[in-house]
Amino acid sequence: MQKIGYLNAMFQEKNFIITGFDNRPMGADLYTNGKPGKHPVIIYAHGFNGFKDWGRFDLAAKELTRAGFAVISFNFSHNGTSINEPMEFTDLEAFGQNNYSIELFDLKAVCDWVCNPANPYHQLLKTEEIYLVAHSMGGGISLLFTAEDPRIRKLVTWAAISECKTPWTNWSPEQINQWKTSGVAYYTNSRTGQQLPMYYQLYEDYRLNEERLNIESAIKKITVPVMLIHGSLDTSVPVEKAHDLKKWQPAATLFILETDHVFGRKHPWPETELPIAMNQVLAETIRFLEA
Repeated sequence: MQKIGYLNAMFQEKNFIITGFDNRPMGADLYTNGKPGKHPVIIYAHGFNGFKDWGRFDLAAKELTRAGFAVISFNFSHNGTSINEPMEFTDLEAFGQNNYSIELFDLKAVCDWVCNPANPYHQLLKTEEIYLVAHSMGGGISLLFTAEDPRIRKLVTWAAISECKTPWTNWSPEQINQWKTSGVAYYTNSRTGQQLPMYYQLYEDYRLNEERLNIESAIKKITVPVMLIHGSLDTSVPVEKAHDLKKWQPAATLFILETDHVFGRKHPWPETELPIAMNQVLAETIRFLEA
């Protein structure tokens, strides 16, 4: 665990451990504005092929804490990173064993940790006000979780998927059969060039839990406020997916801006300021959560 302490008026606690699926440690970070007292809590869930620190998430957390929120970001237990290397895909076996059910378990574990009076930061967390902010596949997981867990009071998705079929959404039946036969398919990480394994169990988990993993059904059940933020130039999760989510939940707030899947960011992000699109996303997120 790396203690950062007070930096530029923001308190940070980096890489402490929350126990996830199969007792695997999940690296987590806590950010607040450094002021005493309890803060409404934002839990941030990253996307497929992502991690909690991707694209200088600490800069986004800084903006959220300025608005008075406590922010908790974490690495899903099987996202392929490790406690010692939270920004590198060093555990390819774990990556291959990841699935949607595991990520739902992990998100519940984080929420349970927030609500546990024994956690060392409980005095900073207003547990009756827990919000989810989530990107891409994490957005899909958060839609499913919000439909199940009454502790979530608001949800904001950034470029969320609309069905639990990442990454085989557009695969042909022949590709699915080849996946089944070989037991593994590979996803190329465009940043690192790594061939990341995805075992066929991912598809089996989806088929076994198809009803629970139905995002259309889940979002129709959600009664708390939901905001859907999406880029019109998104080629990873086309903006039509956001319109589908809005159609299934007419009460949701839809905000479309002219940007890509990651709102102008990249990793590593060398700048000390976020791009205009990401700042706009953060402003809309804060406005919605404060309302």
